[in-house]
Amino acid sequence: MVRTTYVTFFSSLWFLTCLSVTSFSQTTLATRPFVLGLIDSIPSKELGETRTLNIYLPEGYSRDSIARYPVIYLLDGSADEDFIHIAGLIQFANFSWINLLPKSIVVGIANVDRRRDFTYPTTIEKDKRDYPTTGHSEKFIRFLEKELQPYIQKTYSTNPRKMIIGQSLGGLLATEILIKKPTLFSQYVIVSLSLWWDNESLLALKPVFLESGFNQKTDVFIAVGKEGKIMETDARHLRDVVKKASPATVRSDFHYFADENHATIFHLAVYKAFERFKEH
Repeated sequence: MVRTTYVTFFSSLWFLTCLSVTSFSQTTLATRPFVLGLIDSIPSKELGETRTLNIYLPEGYSRDSIARYPVIYLLDGSADEDFIHIAGLIQFANFSWINLLPKSIVVGIANVDRRRDFTYPTTIEKDKRDYPTTGHSEKFIRFLEKELQPYIQKTYSTNPRKMIIGQSLGGLLATEILIKKPTLFSQYVIVSLSLWWDNESLLALKPVFLESGFNQKTDVFIAVGKEGKIMETDARHLRDVVKKASPATVRSDFHYFADENHATIFHLAVYKAFERFKEH
């Protein structure tokens, strides 16, 4: 009787082990990568390097389809920066029961040296010493205009609508483009903008969008949180400058996030921008 119990116990143990291994094997075979988008790249003569692009394509996208999509260019678009959560936000905004945003292609521009790419030359000697690679935004803007945008238009099914999203130094770059070359994009999402750079010299320039010949329909959304007197004051200053433009061409919104700081504002601010653009 004891021997029978012993054999029965180990037979049961063997059966459970085989069942577990089979189940694990089936689970392993069933797993596969969850693909969020594409990793593309573009060699840049302007920058002297190859840049990585993280691409999100909307549901139903097909290169062979007649459908054409707006493009959202995301600064700080590396996989370990803002690409994943902003791509997810855009997918959410595309849901039919939300319908905040048309289906769009997202181009996340992965960083190499954001201080180099997002800042123009400074006259502040300390900043020159502390950040010696800074001051090359002009090259990066030429990269956007002469290389990246033409490449995206050629490679993907796009329409003329182009949005740029930038925060902090990315917000500084987006503001520089808005002031100097506003026709590069038709929509601007500018968050926590670092206009303190070079003693706020960018704010002293006369924006191209205030010139009499400017007639592009342009949306501008500016946001700042509880981020210190200088950053908050500069954001409101830019708001006031943009409001001087003709409302028939430049439609602008400003939002102060009193409960958010530099680390927490971005996701909420981008969603708020989509809400405001929808209202336009």
